Amino acid sequence: MPHTLTAPHDIVSIAPASRPAARWAVTGGMVAGPLFLAVGLAQGFARDGFDFTRNAISQLALGEAGWVQTVNFLLAGALLIAGAAGLRRVLRGGAGGTWGPVLVGVFAVSFWVAAVFPADAGAGFPVGAPDATVMSGHGAVHMFGGMVGYLALCAAFVVLARPLATLGLRGWAVATRLVPVVVLAGFMASAVSVLAFTAGAGLGLLWLTGVTARLAGTPANRWRSGWRQIM
Repeated sequence: MPHTLTAPHDIVSIAPASRPAARWAVTGGMVAGPLFLAVGLAQGFARDGFDFTRNAISQLALGEAGWVQTVNFLLAGALLIAGAAGLRRVLRGGAGGTWGPVLVGVFAVSFWVAAVFPADAGAGFPVGAPDATVMSGHGAVHMFGGMVGYLALCAAFVVLARPLATLGLRGWAVATRLVPVVVLAGFMASAVSVLAFTAGAGLGLLWLTGVTARLAGTPANRWRSGWRQIM
């Protein structure tokens, strides 16, 4: 009997002990969004013919300088994979510890899909492209991959709101449940304005940075307290 009483305390102490290494891993998840957006914005302002009101950032992978955006997709995916692995270590044994990292990982893979299957030309970009966009096979895969990726991200936010609430971060938890609504609204409004799509996608990336940083920066003693409440 004494062993059965002390075993839960041993289990709870495993995850906090690994938190320094986990913090290094989740850095990828914190950096991915801001870096991806910064590189995309810089290219958008520098590339001839690109118009944020007409063109999506993914179209920057087209043309002679398109390799920059392709690398941007690949790097963002790798950083997000690292962030998902870090979240798995941070949340291990607690709420959202399984599906949160898995869904972030699916989101990460969608960036690699976008790199391998580029978007279609159209809306005047690259220079000389027609205004009308003709859907190709690779363009369809690009669009489908992005849709699956952002749906996974929205689901990840719903899952990650639970550990935030468990830690007493109720404001963060409520906002993390609401952000998917705004992201999806931006995607639905993309038929009217490409800027709405870009804003929705950008919000999702930046909010993931904030949530990851908040979870990774939580003191170990608060995790112990939260896990004891769950158990």
